[in-house]
Amino acid sequence: MHAVVIRDGELHWEERADPVPGDTELLVAVQAAGVNGADMIQRLGLYPAPPGSPADIPGLELAGPVVAVGSQVTRFAPGDRVMAVVGGGAQATMSVVDETHALAVPASLPWPEAGGFPEGYSTAFDALFTQGELRLGERVLVTGAAGGVGTAGVQLAAAAGAVVVATVRDQGRRHEVAALGASVVIDPEDVAREGPYDVVLELIGAASLPGVLPHLATGARVVVIGIGSGAKIELNLAHLMGTRARIGASTLRSRSRREKANVAAAVAAHALPLLATGRITVPICATFPLAEAGAAYERFSGGAKLGKVVLVA
Repeated sequence: MHAVVIRDGELHWEERADPVPGDTELLVAVQAAGVNGADMIQRLGLYPAPPGSPADIPGLELAGPVVAVGSQVTRFAPGDRVMAVVGGGAQATMSVVDETHALAVPASLPWPEAGGFPEGYSTAFDALFTQGELRLGERVLVTGAAGGVGTAGVQLAAAAGAVVVATVRDQGRRHEVAALGASVVIDPEDVAREGPYDVVLELIGAASLPGVLPHLATGARVVVIGIGSGAKIELNLAHLMGTRARIGASTLRSRSRREKANVAAAVAAHALPLLATGRITVPICATFPLAEAGAAYERFSGGAKLGKVVLVA
């Protein structure tokens, strides 16, 4: 196979031995692999892959046909179309996926959209519904809503009957985020105007959260997923006590096999039917050949985008 390889902070397109699926794994011929913020951080040497994943081949999500299966696999067979979140190694022509983490790709979904679906939708679904306990009719704030997780969060919350307020810095993207289901799309500086918020999907970090916390509803739940603007803030605990609000945070990458399987099962049950019927979509900003990952990373880091940057075979 060939793979994107990180060496000394640079990306290289190199030949590697084909991976061999373990007893519970699928070998997938990668047709599409989404680019994510974690890839940018791993390239800098600041976000190592978890044990068992390739240390120098980035990529957290992929889609493609199954070409071989391990001896204990029962859910999928060669030829099945799958997509999945993986610990690393997605940005290659071949990759292995635990069968409990794999999702069936709807027949009508093109490969680029499939490759851009798993990470964003799994992260957003887990944050909004498992951790944030989002309920019908609640008011949700999605910060930095034009990115992959943001566009997923807006659509999932809207599909669940929530009132969605989205912050988008780029004025040119606001109408597109509104078309995805946001009731109101605002500049990040205007969060006070549209509160209070029952659930907050925080995708920006230190530059955003301090301005949001004073505008939480009683019993609000805040889930921090992104810290691209910084990880440290000053917190008014008295205000938090007064609103009885909760602040949580998480990543998917470091979770156990069972925990990741639980997330995949929830996404399969609740989000895949919406994807199959077109109720939710995967906005694609740009696609690049796998061998041109450097250009894809530059586009990802360039900002002013809606949705996913995806590498394709």
